Amino acid sequence: MNLRIGRPLRLLIGRRAPDPQVLDTIGRRLMTRDEPGAALARALRITDATDPDRVTMRQFRRALDEGIGALPDAPKSLRDFFAVVEEVPDWVDFDLVDEGGRVARRFGRNSADVLLQLALVGSYRFGGPPEVLVETGGLTGGSALRRLAETQQWATAVSGEGAMRRDGEGFRLTVHVRLMHALVNQQVEQNGRWDSGRLGLPVNQSDLAATLGLFSGVQLLGVRLLGVRVIRADARALMHLWKYVGRVMGVDEDWLYDSERLQHHFNYHQLMTQSYGSAAGPALAGAVVDAQGALHFAHFARVRRACARARLLSMLRYFIGRQGMRDLRLPVALPWAVPPVVAANILRHHVLGRTAAGRERLLRSGDKFIARHLRQYFGD
Repeated sequence: MNLRIGRPLRLLIGRRAPDPQVLDTIGRRLMTRDEPGAALARALRITDATDPDRVTMRQFRRALDEGIGALPDAPKSLRDFFAVVEEVPDWVDFDLVDEGGRVARRFGRNSADVLLQLALVGSYRFGGPPEVLVETGGLTGGSALRRLAETQQWATAVSGEGAMRRDGEGFRLTVHVRLMHALVNQQVEQNGRWDSGRLGLPVNQSDLAATLGLFSGVQLLGVRLLGVRVIRADARALMHLWKYVGRVMGVDEDWLYDSERLQHHFNYHQLMTQSYGSAAGPALAGAVVDAQGALHFAHFARVRRACARARLLSMLRYFIGRQGMRDLRLPVALPWAVPPVVAANILRHHVLGRTAAGRERLLRSGDKFIARHLRQYFGD
């Protein structure tokens, strides 16, 4: 099944067979964690108030808001963590990072569709991260809508103007995500139920890098499948944005890519290492579909929720196919929602998007969609 799913990527990168060395590295890093994050997570778990190594969430939040310099006597783990996340490598070009954000915002609803349907639900077909979500209760039960909202809030926050600067909202949320990953890894790894020998560490370097690839390379491929025109400069900018987000998030630097082709090469090898058929996948996919029934609409809420659910199933049918729908135990719908989306995107991105004024209009439209979309998930 992995070979069939990965065939388009294999053709795109021009490989006949996976590189054994890359596969071996991915396998080994399943047992590699974010060490600065892990040290901070351990310090946050210390309950003895007299322990000099103990860190509180109040200290963490102050360091995040004001800088680690605001805590001259901060414990070592907190100082080391912020020394890593605040360091800006020489390769970072903040003008290009901001342009990558504008590219993502011009994608508008297409970006949200791809990240939810192809990236998130599509990934539930494989083992590893879905099992972590089940262990922590993420994206299941009544919390599904808020978890989805928080993920989309972070994904859009990093795309704001100046958002990835030290005082930007995207930077702050990404640091929060990094700490959350470290806390989840510690909690699940020590719960006595997690099988690290089979699945690797709950939150490991290979899975982190694979997740990052969903937001960069997979997003670019997905919006093209919806008829969006993506020029080389736009792809380069979006890749650079997520390269820096990945750096702050704690992904190993040799797995951070400016090149879309290199990202596809890595994603292909990641796909070849995945175990197809997650036991947790159907429950998680079902929770995402069911969450559409709790979206917030000001008018005709019941009808619009039903339409949102039907549209989601239709788009999923297009992205993951009939077999993917069956494997996730979702109703197999017809991809009726896709042709209107593609037609609209051809007009907007292939015609309107070729002019500076048109691109500015797409940006304003994308910003309006983001605000409306988050209201539908968060409410007022």
